[in-house]
Amino acid sequence: MIYTIPDYYKEFQCIAAQCEDTCCAGWQIVIDKSSLKKYRKVKGKFAKRLRRSIHWQKSIFKQSKDKRCAFLNEQNLCDMYTALGEKSLCKTCRRYPRHMEEFENVREITLSVSCPEVAKILLHKKEPVSFLSFERDGEEEYEDFDPFLHSELVEAREVMCRILQDRKKDIAVRAGLVLGLAHDMQVRIKKRELFSCDEVFVKYQKENAAQFVTEKLKERGRNVKQCYREELQLFQKLYRLELLHEEWAVHLEETEALLFGSGEEFYRQLHREFADWLRRNMPDWQIWMEQLLVYFVYTYFCGAVYDAKAYTKARMAVNNVFLIYEMLAARWLKNERMLDMEEVIMLVYRYSREIEHSDTNLERIENL
Repeated sequence: MIYTIPDYYKEFQCIAAQCEDTCCAGWQIVIDKSSLKKYRKVKGKFAKRLRRSIHWQKSIFKQSKDKRCAFLNEQNLCDMYTALGEKSLCKTCRRYPRHMEEFENVREITLSVSCPEVAKILLHKKEPVSFLSFERDGEEEYEDFDPFLHSELVEAREVMCRILQDRKKDIAVRAGLVLGLAHDMQVRIKKRELFSCDEVFVKYQKENAAQFVTEKLKERGRNVKQCYREELQLFQKLYRLELLHEEWAVHLEETEALLFGSGEEFYRQLHREFADWLRRNMPDWQIWMEQLLVYFVYTYFCGAVYDAKAYTKARMAVNNVFLIYEMLAARWLKNERMLDMEEVIMLVYRYSREIEHSDTNLERIENL
């Protein structure tokens, strides 16, 4: 079995009560079967509270009215951990913020940016992210798993990451190249012509592809009405997702009003001024975008082996990062044209929590 992890994986360490937020509120925590069996056998003073705090039919921990886990105390610490020790935690709690994607004989482990500490590590990282592999005993076979499609997706992802980490190019051009590559690959998947994907990988690493994307972006930028309409429509799709935190709805409405409430010309001018401010005051902003794009592409793209939606996975990655950028622009405007790193990190992890902590939202945002 081959395992992969990002090169910053071992930098993470939970800071518990010192964390600015908590991972034990706002989403339902699913309990694995082995943990449920273990909880039924617990004895002593804590046993009664334990059994009373589990929804046994749904296999989840109960929550308070404000969606806090039944074991989360006022200091944002886990009473179960305190009473029964680390081994008492279910797999979800034990693993978070580690996220695993499973393929035949492969396990890809990433760290979710929904954790403030992970978001901080990733956004402060200056070097391009690399991924480390190691092997452990064990093999498995999946029914209906297409190893050839998986190998092509893995190769495509390697090329995408290489493109995204080419800092000689503007980040928008890099994102455009990734979308173009994924689009052309999708055509070949539908036609069952995977053998010709190598041509696509070569094509999008050539300089003329970057020039083509650059011209397309300039063309698009000149059509102010179309840009405004498309970006507004994309942003409004966020309202169709499952709401995990009540304050997120307020955040979306406020962001929409700030960005789109004063019309097309204001929207264009706002983005010009914001981009100029970033260049002068936060010169690493394109590195943040790069790290986030690589994160989303690496985590989700190869999942197309199960549904053949390679282009959808790439679009989701690019749209996620673009929407985060939009929210940063709105926050900058709200702050009287100021922004600090703490707010960048907060917006990233809050966005991730709404999208990545819900299988329903991940599916919906792909469909949208």
